[in-house]
Amino acid sequence: MSNPSNAPRPTVAIIGAGPAGLIAAERLAAAGVAVTVYDRMPSAGRKLLMAGRGGLNLTHSEPIEPFLNRYGPAANTLRPIIEAFPPASLVAWAEGLGEATFVGSSGRIFPKSLKASPLLRALLGRLTALGVTFAMRHEFRGWTEDGALLFARPDGEVTARPDAVLLALGGASWPRLGSNGAWTEILAARGVPVAPLKPANVGFRVSWSESFRTRFAGEPLKAVAISFEGQTVRGEAMVTAYGIEGGAIYALSSALRDAIERDGGATIPVDLRPGMNEAQIAERIARQNPSQSLANRLRKALHLAPVAINLLREAAEGQLPRDAEGLAARIKAVPVRLDATAGIERAISSAGGIPFAALDAQLMIRALPGVFAAGEMIDWEAPTGGYLLQGAFATGVVAASGIANHLGIALPAG
Repeated sequence: MSNPSNAPRPTVAIIGAGPAGLIAAERLAAAGVAVTVYDRMPSAGRKLLMAGRGGLNLTHSEPIEPFLNRYGPAANTLRPIIEAFPPASLVAWAEGLGEATFVGSSGRIFPKSLKASPLLRALLGRLTALGVTFAMRHEFRGWTEDGALLFARPDGEVTARPDAVLLALGGASWPRLGSNGAWTEILAARGVPVAPLKPANVGFRVSWSESFRTRFAGEPLKAVAISFEGQTVRGEAMVTAYGIEGGAIYALSSALRDAIERDGGATIPVDLRPGMNEAQIAERIARQNPSQSLANRLRKALHLAPVAINLLREAAEGQLPRDAEGLAARIKAVPVRLDATAGIERAISSAGGIPFAALDAQLMIRALPGVFAAGEMIDWEAPTGGYLLQGAFATGVVAASGIANHLGIALPAG
């Protein structure tokens, strides 16, 4: 039922001014709820703005079944959440804020501006018009002994007593943008199960030789295929001073992270020419003048870039096969040993957090009635490609509905 006009407006504190928190604030404020958004940073949406540097991949256009499969073990649990706010709804929401979208050649969906700032600016304008209050530079410290929310500000501590709370504090990736994972200890102390936060969509450390690192850090390995545990991903990888990163690596990072945690390391075969088989590669190499240098032969026969040719040498420790067949086999599977993840501070996103078993179907924390969770705080992960933002927005929408039900009010349709 809706809130009678003569009754006090229900109050909600949303802690975290990222995608999940902001869309929940919009839904609740449109229903007449007095919403205050708290964040420890000076301004809202900082992580969203960072994502916008890559064009702001909002979501993906693929059919729902393969889309859901991108969420791995969490797919079945996330199904009703994504179905409640599917990609088409996210696109319609963005376009309702004045941000037209388009589908890229890979099926990814972007705003036509290829920026996050216009969308964020429009959303913040809408929230302001709806009467949402922003309390920035408020760091969540938990609860007082008598149950009030506790925040630390530059000028001291303050408390709040809302009717309901949404925690949308993010994981622990990109901590300089606000999500530092400090909430894990606060919730654990109140009996909420929390799975350890781990890096997701992250690069890996490789013990490159000094000469290879110095010469090729920052160089891309283009149009390669990387395989691990039965999964093969085509795309691009980037050699870095610390190791290797990039889209093809991120897509495998969950399995690679777990293998390194289990076994102390992992080896990935990098296929430098996935569009050709060994016989085709060997035949092209054999046609080259053997008096030329190996680098020239590989460049002319296969158009391999210097970084790819030297990756071959690096992996072989200088002892490459001399025959065309042996070289072809190595080109199809250059072994690269990964020693460790690059660390959660370098990750695009994080895994771990509040297990779905600790939440009800409306994302209320079972151990904390009236307190809900959304976004990267919850234990799910997904590759890049639009799945991360889709999951964050969808959990924010579902949590807002849960809060409305908890308060006994109805949200506007749409």
